Amino acid sequence: MRRVTLFVNGTSSNGKVVAVYGSLEDLLSVASSKLGIRASSVYNGNGGLIDDITLIRDDDVLYISEEDSFQDPQDDVGGPENCQTHTDWLTLNVGGRCFTTTRSTLVSKEPESMLAHMFREKDVWGNKQDSQGAFLIDRSPDYFEPILNYLRHGQLIINEGINPLGVLEEARFFGIEQLAELLETFIKASQPPEDHSPLTRKEFIRFLLATTTKAELRCQGLNFTGADLSRLDLRYINFKMANLRGTNLTHANLSGANLERADLSMASLDGANLQGVKMLCTNAEGASLRGCNFEDPAGVKANLEGANLKGVDMEGSQMTGINLRVATLKNAKLKNCNLRGATLAGTDLENCDLSGCDLQEANLRGSNVKGAIFEEMLTPLHMSQSVR
Repeated sequence: MRRVTLFVNGTSSNGKVVAVYGSLEDLLSVASSKLGIRASSVYNGNGGLIDDITLIRDDDVLYISEEDSFQDPQDDVGGPENCQTHTDWLTLNVGGRCFTTTRSTLVSKEPESMLAHMFREKDVWGNKQDSQGAFLIDRSPDYFEPILNYLRHGQLIINEGINPLGVLEEARFFGIEQLAELLETFIKASQPPEDHSPLTRKEFIRFLLATTTKAELRCQGLNFTGADLSRLDLRYINFKMANLRGTNLTHANLSGANLERADLSMASLDGANLQGVKMLCTNAEGASLRGCNFEDPAGVKANLEGANLKGVDMEGSQMTGINLRVATLKNAKLKNCNLRGATLAGTDLENCDLSGCDLQEANLRGSNVKGAIFEEMLTPLHMSQSVR
């Protein structure tokens, strides 16, 4: 393997040592990447054009050009008149503030970014310059500075008082994808952790007092795990998908409340007013609902369709006309409940204690009554009410 040192045509600084392999086109491709130019020709130190890679020897010093003729590197005096050439230092005027950097800084780190495409080739983008020769860029200088520093050393450093969201937007604008990913991770890590702790009775009462009685109170998805909400007026509140596991709701007024898909497992609702409540697909496994009132004098029927009521204790509850269609009441205690006119079609009543219940005109079609207890019924269960 041969190693050579590459310089941009006409310069003798910022050289790159590369390995020579493959064809001359492969060398030109490597030179384009390393030097940030569109390499088209290779010259030796004497200005001779190299058109065959076999002519290159180990430790040769080569000069790469962009279709221009050979320039003696000794002519590169580095004066002020050359500070804006294609290969050396340049100045960017970003939103009125000037930044001095090298073209390779803008090109090498993120070669597919907008900045790399703007300054890789001469005048391709038609970059405008001010009277001092600085390239004009109409963006925020405060957000641009961390981007330029990242291109210089690859580290994300944001000074105090600079909003990282602004830097992220600039990184996306300039197409600097790796920096954008770093910023997204940085912003996510700097955000305070989400508070998932359950609400307390005191916090919720303060919440209730700050809301007018006519306002719709939405508690959808909130966490009330283990809270004491007993004897509170919770009428018409939206508890949809709320976490009420183990909550004390004894003697609470939940008339017209929406408990759809809420988690009421192991909760206590003894003596609660549940007139017209919506409990579609609610999980109330193991909850206690002794002596609850589901019967609304206005005729609005409580809806517990598809609810999980495994092992619940609903003894003595008033449930006239309640909708328990396809609900699961396996091993539940419904002793002495009023289920007159209730919809129990497709309900799982396996091993359910229904002794002493009033099931007059209740719809039990398709329900699973395997092992269910029907002792001391107030009214006889007609065969037409059940087909299983």
